[in-house]
Amino acid sequence: MLIRVVRTDSRHDMVKEYQLDDLIDRGEIVKFQRSSGWVTIGVDPVRKRRQAVHRDQERRRQPQQGAA
Repeated sequence: MLIRVVRTDSRHDMVKEYQLDDLIDRGEIVKFQRSSGWVTIGVDPVRKRRQAVHRDQERRRQPQQGAA
């Protein structure tokens, strides 16, 4: 699936869905379009990356050291 984005140099582009997280992380886009409308990076809520969610879940499952 292709997603419409606006790059930091104001160019409009279409990127593959799997590229979106990396482009956001690298600061290469300022907006992308969802079915509900345009999302502005740093203003509108953006979901967490799937890998980050899995790491958070794994960290929660580990027993805390020093617990009696």
